[in-house]
Amino acid sequence: MPLRRRSVIGLTTLALLAALWFLATSVTGMISPGRFPTPGDTWTAAVQASVRGYGDATLLIHVLQSLKLVALGFAVSILVGVPLGLLMGTSLTAEALLNPVFMLLRPIPPLAWIPLAILWFGLGDTAKIMVIFFAAFVPSVINTHAGVRQIDRPLIEAARMLGTPRWRFIGEVVVPGAAPMIFTGLRLSLQASWTTLVAAELVGALAGLGHLLNLAQQDLYPGMILVGMIAVAIFGALTTALLGAVERRTVTWVRTAGEPA
Repeated sequence: MPLRRRSVIGLTTLALLAALWFLATSVTGMISPGRFPTPGDTWTAAVQASVRGYGDATLLIHVLQSLKLVALGFAVSILVGVPLGLLMGTSLTAEALLNPVFMLLRPIPPLAWIPLAILWFGLGDTAKIMVIFFAAFVPSVINTHAGVRQIDRPLIEAARMLGTPRWRFIGEVVVPGAAPMIFTGLRLSLQASWTTLVAAELVGALAGLGHLLNLAQQDLYPGMILVGMIAVAIFGALTTALLGAVERRTVTWVRTAGEPA
């Protein structure tokens, strides 16, 4: 389906949902404003958060703080998870040594690290980045490892028969072959980062979208709760689209770089 047609269908779907929201809350009153805000209440809350601020900060400050935490946690997960997945995928010895530890860490929910993160780093940003890192770390390792293992064996054997140096072998064979699966893992990691961010910011945060949501819940302010949720959805989608653009350029580049001269 052409991109333009997909965009039109997507916008139409959003418009229909907005119309149903307006009818159910503002026109028919089927849903009480105390349970779910009307579009007018949500707009008023958005203006308040953007202009006067809410929770000792404006909406822009909350968004920038959350973006910073997601970016740092996600970046650390890439720097650790992708090389670890490549190492485990290319070396049976490394897999035998590291996989048992990874299998023990894998089932632990990211939120279970919050008490330990607070104990180690207090209530500052470092503790929240640690929690986000553990949420994003697992998908990056799993998908990188799976991507390496899915590379055609004849290609790997041919490179080894030719005596390809290890770093060149990884750069020209392993990374281009595993790139699609690596980016699949990065998309899952980014999604996990946003999902965990809100919970990580519920404790000890002075700004951030999770902090905004927590205060709105305590104040019984449905309009502000929805503003926080919409902000998470919008910026989560924007960062995912940015990662998709990076993927399209990078996968093309690594495939071109990995082609034989």
